[in-house]
Amino acid sequence: MPTRAVSRPPQRSCVACRTTGDKRSLVRVVRTPEGRVEVDPTGKRAGRGAYVCRSSACWQAALKKGRLEAALKTKIGADDRLRLVEFATALNQAAVAV
Repeated sequence: MPTRAVSRPPQRSCVACRTTGDKRSLVRVVRTPEGRVEVDPTGKRAGRGAYVCRSSACWQAALKKGRLEAALKTKIGADDRLRLVEFATALNQAAVAV
């Protein structure tokens, strides 16, 4: 009986620092069909997605240098940007607490 190949987890690149990692180790941000930009914790929402590391430097670069907008091919509205910044701040506080 032939042996099955061991599958590797899907690899994705951070839009800010360009490092490659497992899909689950990065945070997915999605442009929904309605045009909103949101964090996708499940990684399964419909829409164009981009991945960002869990570091504050990557989130700052992704938002301030327009890398996230370029990857999602859309402008990020003020309310969506505010929610993304709040999410990044919560990630940083959780990392400091550990």
